[in-house]
Amino acid sequence: MARILTTHVGSLPRPPELVELVWAEDRGEPVDRERYDRLLDEAVRDRVRRQVQAGIDFVSDGEMSKIGYATYIRHRLSGFEVGEVPRATPADLDAYPRYRNRLAEEGGSARYLRPICRGPITYEHSEPIQRDLDRLARAIDGQPIAGAFMNAPSPGVIALFQPNEYYASLDEYLDAIGEAMKTEYEAIVAAGFLLQIDAPDLAMGRHIMYRESSDEEFVTAAARHVEAINRALRDVPADRVRLHLCWGNYEGPHHLDIDVDKILDVVLRAKPATILFEAANPRHEHESAAWRKTRIPTDKTLVPGVLDSTTNYIEHPELVAQRILAYASIVGPDRVMGGTDCGFGTWSGFGSVDPDICWAKLSSLAEGARRAGERV
Repeated sequence: MARILTTHVGSLPRPPELVELVWAEDRGEPVDRERYDRLLDEAVRDRVRRQVQAGIDFVSDGEMSKIGYATYIRHRLSGFEVGEVPRATPADLDAYPRYRNRLAEEGGSARYLRPICRGPITYEHSEPIQRDLDRLARAIDGQPIAGAFMNAPSPGVIALFQPNEYYASLDEYLDAIGEAMKTEYEAIVAAGFLLQIDAPDLAMGRHIMYRESSDEEFVTAAARHVEAINRALRDVPADRVRLHLCWGNYEGPHHLDIDVDKILDVVLRAKPATILFEAANPRHEHESAAWRKTRIPTDKTLVPGVLDSTTNYIEHPELVAQRILAYASIVGPDRVMGGTDCGFGTWSGFGSVDPDICWAKLSSLAEGARRAGERV
């Protein structure tokens, strides 16, 4: 019998009263800092406790303080201003405009202030990351966990969501972002946590940022994005970093998602030793076959998503076990963990999954991992 560990991608549902303050801060409105910090402390402690109760081994702060997993950086980096520019929508939704418009009308996605790069980028404000680190350290103190991680966006996904009006080329923009984010990456690791680099640009970027490119052109661009990640991580040990790959955390056609076998070689060049990826939703569950055909370096650990993060179905533990075993048969049980396709609160206050169902899904993940461990 082996013990197969569990984790998730990072974001979790936020309490409603906290959501109000997060959005107010993002809009630049005055907030009661004492109350805000108290609610953040309570929320992180509660989310860590719920993760532990569900049976999750590697926990996070749930990204409680962040408006969104990539746009929060404007409160930490210099060079960004809020402005109005056309917002790219995923090509798969544009292919079905009636459905795309329905999602917008139903309020299925956040309408956030969009940061635009209009000046030199530096890591200007370190207080928010330090508060996040201290808060998570207090929350996990004494908890029976295998470890904790904190999320930070890749240079490429920052470039995907934040248009550049300052740097002469995308290469210069990526390099500047990477050098600035290096500060945050290293702070997370120095605090004793695992760093998770969120890099949907390596997959979702195909049908957003590079929607007019060919697959071959996108793969070349993705390699450039990986180089930016690796440079920013040059002083961080590989075994302290996780990389999250995804095609977009929304319920949609996804028929224009690039197949994982076309990007695997590039993804495996990234420095992080642990790779989290979508493997539960109907567009990507079959891709265990592609992973099986790939030569996976022996220092890589795979964390397939075995829970769909866009549906309120609670996956049966037997299905979770089957999904985990599919990857354990590729790399062995000691190099696989059970995870989720994406986060459950990518934007503060927005998420397809009901909060109570979120915790039930995580409990099913833990039970499925236990059953899988009994069979390897």
